Amino acid sequence: MKIRDEKPADFASMDRVCEAAFATVSYGSPHDSKITGLLRDAGALAVSLVADEAGAILGHVSFSPVIIGDTGKGWFCLGPVAVAPDQHGTGIGSKLIRDGLARLKEMGALGCVLLGNPAYYARFGFDVQNGLLMDGEASPYLQVLTFQGDAPGGEVTFHPAFFEG
Repeated sequence: MKIRDEKPADFASMDRVCEAAFATVSYGSPHDSKITGLLRDAGALAVSLVADEAGAILGHVSFSPVIIGDTGKGWFCLGPVAVAPDQHGTGIGSKLIRDGLARLKEMGALGCVLLGNPAYYARFGFDVQNGLLMDGEASPYLQVLTFQGDAPGGEVTFHPAFFEG
């Protein structure tokens, strides 16, 4: 299996993987499977990787810029990440996330945030920070991984693609 940048020929397969992955979980919404395409269309994908096994797309992960308080540029959001349901538990999602985070570091990113299960994302170094806000409130699922400096505080502003539809 190879982790690589997405290319146009992957888009339909990526959509199918994401739709299938989010159909099997109790969290999220049907909109989650459309976020990567909306980010791509808006020119807001900083990193988008796929897991390719002999031409079959088994998973993907996307990263897009966010603003945290008055920090300016350098912060990114992890998500969505999706793995084909028949590949869950094989390490594909972890590999995609680790490679994507490494790419952000290479780009000089300050860090990354996400909304997700703290028990899962702690393995990558993410931590819930009470100083991070979403819609003016702290969330037990809003997490940060800092690459440089201290963890920021303030309102996290995600790209509108996360809320369209």
